[in-house]
Amino acid sequence: MFNFLLSVFLCSFFTCYVQAKQDKPNIVWLVSEDNSASWLKLYHPDGVSMPTVEKLASSGIVFNNAFSCGVVCSVARSTIISGIYAPRTGAGYHRRIEPVPMPKGIKMFPYYLRQAGYYTTNCYKEDYNFQNKDKKGVWDKSSKRATYKDRKKRQPFFHVQNYKVTHESNLHFRNIKAPTKTLLSNVKSFDYHPDTEIFRYTKARYFDNHITLDQQLAHFIEQLEQDGVMDDTFIFYYGDHGGVLPRGKGYAYNSGQHVPMVVYVPKNWKHLAPVVKGSRIDGFVQFVDLSATVLNLAGVEIPEGIDGKPFLGAGVSLEALNQRNTAFGYADRFDEKHDLVRTIRKGDFLYMRSYQPFNFDGLHNDYRYKMLAYEEWLKLYRAGKLNAKQSQFFRSRLPEALYHLKADPDEVNNLANDPQYIKKLLEMREILQKQLKSMPDLSFIPEPIFLKEGINNPSAYGLQNKANIATLIDIADLSLKSFEEVKEQILQALNSERAFERYWGCITCSCFGAEARVLLEKIKELAEQDGNRLVRIRAAEYLGLHANIDPSFVIIDVLKQVEDPVEANLILNTAVLLKDLNLGYQLDFSDFNAQSWSAPKKSATRKYFFQQRLNYLTR
Repeated sequence: MFNFLLSVFLCSFFTCYVQAKQDKPNIVWLVSEDNSASWLKLYHPDGVSMPTVEKLASSGIVFNNAFSCGVVCSVARSTIISGIYAPRTGAGYHRRIEPVPMPKGIKMFPYYLRQAGYYTTNCYKEDYNFQNKDKKGVWDKSSKRATYKDRKKRQPFFHVQNYKVTHESNLHFRNIKAPTKTLLSNVKSFDYHPDTEIFRYTKARYFDNHITLDQQLAHFIEQLEQDGVMDDTFIFYYGDHGGVLPRGKGYAYNSGQHVPMVVYVPKNWKHLAPVVKGSRIDGFVQFVDLSATVLNLAGVEIPEGIDGKPFLGAGVSLEALNQRNTAFGYADRFDEKHDLVRTIRKGDFLYMRSYQPFNFDGLHNDYRYKMLAYEEWLKLYRAGKLNAKQSQFFRSRLPEALYHLKADPDEVNNLANDPQYIKKLLEMREILQKQLKSMPDLSFIPEPIFLKEGINNPSAYGLQNKANIATLIDIADLSLKSFEEVKEQILQALNSERAFERYWGCITCSCFGAEARVLLEKIKELAEQDGNRLVRIRAAEYLGLHANIDPSFVIIDVLKQVEDPVEANLILNTAVLLKDLNLGYQLDFSDFNAQSWSAPKKSATRKYFFQQRLNYLTR
């Protein structure tokens, strides 16, 4: 009798266990906005304690080195949803002017989960720079009300929950009177920030936002627990890119890319993690890897053509993970502000390549300067009240920077010209050059030209122009050698029949500054007579920056010929640069208005950024 009862009990137990355990794990992403890893005590002793995240970590994995690749939300999120580096797809500009199509044969990754039987939901931010004509093919639901609870019985789910309490906009307050939970006396300033009440208050407010975020995360996890799905659900918590105090979000420093990433590992699927719960992993993971990781956890084949590699799931070992020590980062146009910066992080070193280093970090950007801390920082700089480290944000950069992050976590000591680090510099330079040419990097084609020529099929356009883009990168990299060594090659670029070789030749001259004045007659000729408007502007830019020649006539003359506000905005970036440097040139833009453009297919975004620039230039 006893044996019979025991067999019945065991049979019932194992039947319940089999019924409880799904064929595939659930996967949840909890995504907060604009917060780098250093904001959390889990990563930095001066960070804020987040008990909910720390509890997830105790039952899972902390990734010590997770990177967003892109340094602003739409670019970072486009990297995630595609599994492809954004400069390869044309998705690297924020905000997008035109959505780009996904590369042929590749879908946004939730599509593959749906094909495998998953219920896919997103609540609710997307912010992709891609076209999504077949939205239902990607998400079962993507809205403010989307929830995993609507799935069929025992159907595995993939759910994304987005949190905006840490978004930059929550720091756009106009006074510092409201009390904070975080004591200002406990707040420490970064080396590159002035230590003022406004900066301390802003940082304290942001710590408070993290406390609120942690409470919101706890509420969602309570729902998962009440629904009895924790034993079958991987929970990822991560920030959607770095930030958000000045020089964080939007800038390609480590503070703009290094994000918190914690993964809770459910007990029924712990065999898919390469370490025991409570572990920390040093191997590098990137946002480009997230799609491959989710597909691998779900047992779904990873599509060919994506750049990411899984860091969890079958076939992933700790040994292989810890061999990953390199991450690629990028910053392009951010709203109306143009820039082109690429980075390689390898081990404790960050290599930063600024392709237009005269476009200093603090160049005016309307959204940035809504924050009191940005406003004060600029006022203090103009008043001469900052030290050398605090002033770097408002001064032109070197084309290359090398930061040893263990010794210099705030990235204020550039080692690029230190003889002790020349071997490391050359190693990192070579890694980046190979990365950009192999993709190839579409951002070396000016954005308005890319929108005209390559928007219908960016990846194919890139492959067709791969050799041309490699040449443009080589011209840009002439600025890394001595001027005398490359003078003839620069002149050859300025005399090229190809417009964008002349374009990059002019930019390279601006990188060399006064040294390039021996080419002044050629540069003046290009400014006055070149048949390409963007070449004229880059030549005029050199005249204004380095030859004390007023470029106003060229800028106004070119602007009168432009029909596309995207091209106009790129031109006005030069005008804003000249204004912010206070070089004394008088440019009259009173005859221009964004509403006057007659070119077809102008989106509201095209006009909006141009109008922002005009508003600033005509104050």
